[in-house]
Amino acid sequence: MREINTEEIIENVKEMCIEANHYLSPDMLKVFKDARMNEKSPLGCQILDQLDENLKIAANDMIPICQDTGMAVIFIEIGQDVHIIGDNLEDSINEGVRRGYVEGFLRKSVVSDPIIRENTKDNTPAVIHYSIVPGDKIKITLAPKGFGSENMSRVFMLKPADGIEGVKDAVLTAVKDAGPNACPPMVVGVGVGGTFEKCAILAKKALARPVDSSSNITYVQEMEEELLEKINKLGIGPGGLGGTQTALAVNVETYPTHIAGLPVAINICCHVNRHVSRTL
Repeated sequence: MREINTEEIIENVKEMCIEANHYLSPDMLKVFKDARMNEKSPLGCQILDQLDENLKIAANDMIPICQDTGMAVIFIEIGQDVHIIGDNLEDSINEGVRRGYVEGFLRKSVVSDPIIRENTKDNTPAVIHYSIVPGDKIKITLAPKGFGSENMSRVFMLKPADGIEGVKDAVLTAVKDAGPNACPPMVVGVGVGGTFEKCAILAKKALARPVDSSSNITYVQEMEEELLEKINKLGIGPGGLGGTQTALAVNVETYPTHIAGLPVAINICCHVNRHVSRTL
């Protein structure tokens, strides 16, 4: 049984909050550069050049990539052979977020009540998704989620007869409706299956998957490629000002579901799609 102290978790979460908000991940850098090479619209190229300049300034001067430094979303995979010692795990994760946002001078965007709306002043609490996995390690994936794109999320409770074409239509509908509001070029996370809440979590998890990877399920991989092509033909373009690069990637995750249902969730992220992972 391997022991991991919560102080190690706190320190890593703190560092990850700062890292994710200042540096674009390598997978995002790759697809962003590819988009600049493939963009056909002169105005679209200009927008992408400005976004690229912003990324360089953020990294060099330690300024957040975006003024909306997001609500911290965390996926934590805990090995079943790990013994966590120290403080309460959830409190420790939130302490890491608090330190990251306070010490990193990141904007605090979380309110303690959805109606009263008093700011917590430290960007806590985070939204945390736990899973128990084999092994003696802990993997933490942190994805600060801005709400310009988060507000464009959609859930469709399709009928089984709608099939894969219904899923594709739902994704395209969500992207069309989002238009410029999700700060394109965007990354589109799609969750298919499970229940109402499960497909939404799948869509969020899909955004944290490396965008230069593909599903290992053949029909899902083909759907990702087809949807990316169709989205980029919508003409929304960088900044919503027209062009051929509306999306940088489409990531789809699936899960078993009920015989009577076909839940589909679409979670869109802006061109930075911040995410960072560490294994302890």
